[in-house]
Amino acid sequence: MTASVDIGAVTLTYRGASGGVLALQDTTLNIQRGEFAAVVGPSGCGKSSLMKLVTGLVPPDSGEIVIFGDKVHGPVKIAGMAFQNPNLLPWRKVIDNVLLPLEIVRPHREQFRRRKQEYREKARALLKTVGLDGFADRFPWELSGGMQQRVSLCRALIHEPALLMLDEPFAALDAFTREELWCVLRDLWQKLSFTVILVTHDLREAAFLADTIHVMSARPGRIVLSKKVDLPRPRDLDICYEPQFTNIVHELRAKIAEVRKA
Repeated sequence: MTASVDIGAVTLTYRGASGGVLALQDTTLNIQRGEFAAVVGPSGCGKSSLMKLVTGLVPPDSGEIVIFGDKVHGPVKIAGMAFQNPNLLPWRKVIDNVLLPLEIVRPHREQFRRRKQEYREKARALLKTVGLDGFADRFPWELSGGMQQRVSLCRALIHEPALLMLDEPFAALDAFTREELWCVLRDLWQKLSFTVILVTHDLREAAFLADTIHVMSARPGRIVLSKKVDLPRPRDLDICYEPQFTNIVHELRAKIAEVRKA
């Protein structure tokens, strides 16, 4: 397999009036093309900082990030992103929220007016895939939190990114809705074959979705364990009650407890 994401010994310091905060130090990580990777660790360990580096939103102090063979020097156009807050524009209908990246990202923005009908049909098909058939012309405030997060996933995927970055996308949802969206994301990934980096505090979420789970140390963050998830695919929610699954979760929890004390 060809590597999608190579993070090579990156260090990141946030600088402010009261001094610097070392967020990441010599962090190295390799994620293969088409792989579903999860990043877990104690609060404040730098998980979200790692996301900002990979997407090019902030530059590292040292080290380098290479995505599909190209060194990151600024915002990464081949990445789709979804966060804990869906961040939908309340004055735009659902379909227009989904279409937003196509209005912004090249080469789609140059073609948007000419191909608008085609793009709208694509957006409707994607909404149908996540169980939102018939909701394209609603406004975000007419949807539940789980439905809004489905829209956010569609928006992140509408321009067919090679890399999907997810930062705690289901953390604010109730347990039932969260598990429902695990299955939505699982099905989308298996259908579209993009590379995923999921940042999460939920160890069950990581074990259910990921091929590999990377555990970060306390700040300054670095990778202290990369755990392969040897569970068969496709995975059903029933697997969450199997001993092999719970053993993975217990191992991850023990490692995080260890690094919190270090």
